[in-house]
Amino acid sequence: MVKTSFISVISYEEKEEKKGSVVFEILRLTNRIRILSSHLELHRKDYLSKRGLHKILGKRQRMLAYLLKKNRIRYKQLINQLNIRNSKTR
Repeated sequence: MVKTSFISVISYEEKEEKKGSVVFEILRLTNRIRILSSHLELHRKDYLSKRGLHKILGKRQRMLAYLLKKNRIRYKQLINQLNIRNSKTR
C-alpha cells in the first residue's frame, strides 16, 4: 500500500511518525499531485481533474508554509527529499 511506503520513507528519522502529521500529509498530497499530473498529460481537457489538482496544490502549499513556520530544518529536508522546489528560494 502507498501509505506504508511513505511511512518507511520518513521513519528513518522519526520512529513513531503519525499518519496525521503535517509531514505525512505533505507526502501524501505530493503523491496525489504526481499521479494527477501524469493523468493530465494524457487527458488535457479533463477540467475536473485539473480543478482537483489546483485544490491539492493549494492545500500542500498551505501545509508547507505551516511547516516552514514551525520547523525550518524539517521543511528544508522535506523539500530536498521530495525535490519539490528550488531550495535556494528560501
